[in-house]
Amino acid sequence: MSMTMTQKILAAYAGLESVVAGQLIKVQPDLVMAHDVSMPVVLNFYEMGGFKKVKYPEKMFLPMDHFTPCKDIKAAENCRRVREFAQANGIERFIDGGTGPVGICHALIPEQGLIAPGELAVGCDSHSTTYGAVGAFSSGFGVSDVASWMANGETWLKVPSAIKFHVTGELKPCVSGKDVMLWIIKTIGVDGALYKSMEFSGPGVKNLSMDARLTITNMAIEAGAKNGIFPVDDITREYLKGRVDRPYKEYCADQDAVYDNVVEVKLDEIDAMVAFPHLPENGHRVKDIKEKIYLTEVFIGSCTNGRISDLEAAAKILEGRKVAKGVRVLITPATPTVFKEALRLGYINTFVEAGCVILNSNCAACGSGHMGIIGKGEKALTTTNRNFRGRMGHIDSEIYLASPATAAASAITGYICGPEDI
Repeated sequence: MSMTMTQKILAAYAGLESVVAGQLIKVQPDLVMAHDVSMPVVLNFYEMGGFKKVKYPEKMFLPMDHFTPCKDIKAAENCRRVREFAQANGIERFIDGGTGPVGICHALIPEQGLIAPGELAVGCDSHSTTYGAVGAFSSGFGVSDVASWMANGETWLKVPSAIKFHVTGELKPCVSGKDVMLWIIKTIGVDGALYKSMEFSGPGVKNLSMDARLTITNMAIEAGAKNGIFPVDDITREYLKGRVDRPYKEYCADQDAVYDNVVEVKLDEIDAMVAFPHLPENGHRVKDIKEKIYLTEVFIGSCTNGRISDLEAAAKILEGRKVAKGVRVLITPATPTVFKEALRLGYINTFVEAGCVILNSNCAACGSGHMGIIGKGEKALTTTNRNFRGRMGHIDSEIYLASPATAAASAITGYICGPEDI
């Protein structure tokens, strides 16, 4: 029976020759992630069932990345609780400073080689779809699902149907993976891939860097998808060198695999995009924006756009320039590795000289945790993944989504503009 790439991975983990969309299967994930926001709630469910020991502690990854360094007593107590649980269960991959590279979970996992092609990962965070960029199946999980897995070591999944995104052409200058995904979400809507697999293929895939792919799969959930996934190619293999030293299996979809529909993604026709409040599907080409939308804050970072290529794009535009008066510009490298590389390349100095504030590697303002929350009536242009009402602070604020290049250009003018306007 013909299968999509995702279905092949799920069939292998279910121990079946084939699976079909809608089928319920049992699987044993290779990696299960929960962080300082989700893990305390997971523990509430886990302890409610009277459980104490995790069946496969070596499969757990517990990065404290949202409110750390802890912003208040509640955050500190949550991290303490998770820390003690990790110690009691021999969970070595617990990270909160002093125990490993503190950083954003979805950036750390591929960077540190915790996921590989053909593997299966679940995370107690909706943006766990990110790791499909390396040809793995990865998806978000609920707190009760993770608690159940901790007790018995397996979980169930419903096999998704799929949409094929046929990619052709090359990106224009100053257009990135973020613009591609904002264009896709504008095209199909925030529920356009509801519980489906977003599978990317076509000759244009080779023109998307690994960082671009990670951004695209990160935001698959913004279209409602169960997962996003790219085929494994030379770009993938080069990225994995020095990160993954274990054997892995590369899967590809059958030629006659069945898709719900096919979306043509012509990279050379995509321009710099901005998603207006209050949904990621509210996308506009920057060059079509006629009014000047003045900003209070610009945020460059997050699990979506906090990698070294993102900081490079911003630094090239900010170099030798100053941010506009009255605009707060916050830069957050996603991981310490990214931070050190940005420091070595001089990007950090460029940002400081331009008038930006450099934050430590965490989620910062993205989920209105701390470090950049916006107030009533304020407008933020951000490289994060969501612009729901109140997502970054006051419910009467406005959030606009864009690429690092567009964010950097807008930081200079003080209003939303494209890189070509600088």
